Amino acid sequence: MKNQFDIQFQQILQNIQENGIEEKNERTGHVCKSLPGQTMQFDLEEGFPLLSLRRIPLKVFMAEQIWFLTGKQDLEWLQQYTKIWDDFAEETNCVESAYGYRWRHHFQRDQIDGLVKLLQKDTSSRHGVILMWDPGDDGLSNGTVKKNVPCPFTFTVQIMGGRLCLHLVIRSNDMMLGNPHDVAGFAFLAHMLAQKLGVKPGMLTVSISNAHIYDIHFDQAAEICRREVTHEAVQIDFPPNMFDRAEAADNNLVDEVFQAFKVVYKPQESLGKMSIVL
Repeated sequence: MKNQFDIQFQQILQNIQENGIEEKNERTGHVCKSLPGQTMQFDLEEGFPLLSLRRIPLKVFMAEQIWFLTGKQDLEWLQQYTKIWDDFAEETNCVESAYGYRWRHHFQRDQIDGLVKLLQKDTSSRHGVILMWDPGDDGLSNGTVKKNVPCPFTFTVQIMGGRLCLHLVIRSNDMMLGNPHDVAGFAFLAHMLAQKLGVKPGMLTVSISNAHIYDIHFDQAAEICRREVTHEAVQIDFPPNMFDRAEAADNNLVDEVFQAFKVVYKPQESLGKMSIVL
């Protein structure tokens, strides 16, 4: 079976290029081509959704999800692996809207611990909702421009047919840089949660309110669409006890998962340097 992420990713990029609405984004100053309401869906038992039409840095999404599960705002542990959050940090080296902090502390409850206990007690529950967006502090609530507001802003987790299904909702997604990273990261989280709950991984659904390509990536997006999907579905043998090890910020876990991916991940050639639009 061919890599389903490559196929769906290529289809959305092609659709944006051909049918996207081209407008200048006032916040960034860049022209974007955008489409509303795009959806991707993957059966995690059939393969891990990992972009192979170009290389992505594997350790980044792994370390980021582990950092989220620790519930930290401070970047020190994550900075061993990536600097991508540094532009959003305060002088204290903390990210005020860090997703993991919001999962575990911000709303006066530990949403992740509550999710695990809920699904251990009642596998048929449909109440497994996790929020990153704070309506009292993000978006419409005030006129100030914050350093960071969550792009993935909520996800739900349910067990259906003995399999863990995760539905992620993203308000705004840079398809060339953010999307492959976000999909792989939350697929990794789904595997960790499935292990913790003693069930198989199931469907990962990603709903994107605004899927866009920035002007500085138009040529690279066109190149992605010209490439043939050749990579087979990515099958990974994950190490045991990942959820508990992630909560403990186990550095060995990053290395073990990276080695498991490295054996099977054979991406196509680089597209060259790609700058992040902040």
